[in-house]
Amino acid sequence: MSNETELTISRLIKAPPSAVWDAWSDPTKLAAWWIPAPIECRVDTLDLRPGGGFVTRMREGDGAFQPHVDGCFLEAVPEKRLVFTTVLTEGWQPAEPWLAITAILTFEAQDGGTLYTARVLHKTPEDSAKHDEMGFQEGWGTAIGQLAALIDR
Repeated sequence: MSNETELTISRLIKAPPSAVWDAWSDPTKLAAWWIPAPIECRVDTLDLRPGGGFVTRMREGDGAFQPHVDGCFLEAVPEKRLVFTTVLTEGWQPAEPWLAITAILTFEAQDGGTLYTARVLHKTPEDSAKHDEMGFQEGWGTAIGQLAALIDR
């Protein structure tokens, strides 16, 4: 992949990789931080294994829940790495998402905490630019901040 098709964000979180993994693997905790507040997140499917489904919904105010992520985990290495894509759904079923991404999330022990890095790969430079213009840095940054607030010691 090239820099033109990849967006990356990192943050040092003052908690061990085990706490980051726990916040990813517990649907209640994931719902608390995965989408920037005040938007509400609902986790419908969280099956952390290759081929396992990853489905979240979002809503603003009292509105109905709308699609957010409908994807498939490609890799799940506890306390180290998660990879999911929106071009497949649970059980490796092909999908046609509104935005095709593969997200590579790493949890690296560093300085008594965890360096959380999200690399998001896009099909084309245009898709990457679209995601960036939609507020990738702000949105994913806010979510990572919410994760840190949930688990920082």
